[in-house]
Amino acid sequence: MSTTWHVPEDDLRAYTRGELTAPRLWSADTHLAACADCRALLARLADPVALDAGWERLDAELDAPRRGFVESLMVRVGVADHTARLLTATPVLRRSWLAAVAAVLLMTVQATATVSPGRSPTLFLALAPLLPLAGVALSYGPVLDPTYEMGVVSPLHGFRLLLIRTVAVLTVGLGLNGLATLALPDYGLRALAWLLPALALTATGLALTPRLGPVVAPVLVGGAWIGLLIAADASGDGTLAPFTAAGQGVAGAVAALGAGLLYLARDRFDASTVPFTDFRQGGTG
Repeated sequence: MSTTWHVPEDDLRAYTRGELTAPRLWSADTHLAACADCRALLARLADPVALDAGWERLDAELDAPRRGFVESLMVRVGVADHTARLLTATPVLRRSWLAAVAAVLLMTVQATATVSPGRSPTLFLALAPLLPLAGVALSYGPVLDPTYEMGVVSPLHGFRLLLIRTVAVLTVGLGLNGLATLALPDYGLRALAWLLPALALTATGLALTPRLGPVVAPVLVGGAWIGLLIAADASGDGTLAPFTAAGQGVAGAVAALGAGLLYLARDRFDASTVPFTDFRQGGTG
């Protein structure tokens, strides 16, 4: 049976303006899905400018990346959209990196508990401070961060972005280290001797980054840490010097000094954005 009823033109005009109300709206929706003639008339009656704008909004909505659980949670507690996106885009906060760190810590804990029961957890204490340093190093800079360009054009001071990501990475990294420490209950407070060295290495690496770059600085600091441990082990005094009371005091002082130097060099973290100046300003070179 052929269709004998069509949507009145006045109803179609109200439909294009979003003013058609139920139940006529329901009838129009159902009929337009099956009637090519009414759809053609609707296209002629619609404002082409408003129609194009509607398609653009639809395309933008479809193309927009969906927020993950962590990003949605941060937005709900008051974190700005762009800040939450930059944080969740941090490479070392992805599941692959976190799983790798957790696996390394698990193997280290097992080796420590098996090889040297009752002694100082030297292997764990030597490795744990390097993981936060590596995580922070991988979270900033054009060489290592695939989202660097997004950070450059974001409405954030480079130093602020660095601090935001550093706090996020340190929170996760130190949290994983802390969980690993709980797996070594036989060592008591000795298993926490990695904390101050971890803060010292991270602060020193960040303080040297403006001068040496995001690759050389953490590599140099990590190498110096390994060299220090080798030299301390060669002395043969039992507990390695960085994990004694005096060594912990030195680590705390180095952490404070590194934090102070980092603050003094805060403006230099925007210098690395120079290669993208023309892009940000729309220049033609």
